Amino acid sequence: MERSEILDLLEVINQQVNSPILGGREDDYEELESMGLVKINRESVQWAAVMTPAGNAYLGHD
Repeated sequence: MERSEILDLLEVINQQVNSPILGGREDDYEELESMGLVKINRESVQWAAVMTPAGNAYLGHD
């Protein structure tokens, strides 16, 4: 993913508190998770991502 794509996704997650992972975006969210920017909650029926402190820092919201 390009930096602009990462920033766009992180902004969406940040604005929504958590972001349901919709079909076709799983790979993008898993990439953000592997970078330590989000944490995916896989315990619920609908997976959702939440920002990590590293994700907030990446956005400059630390």
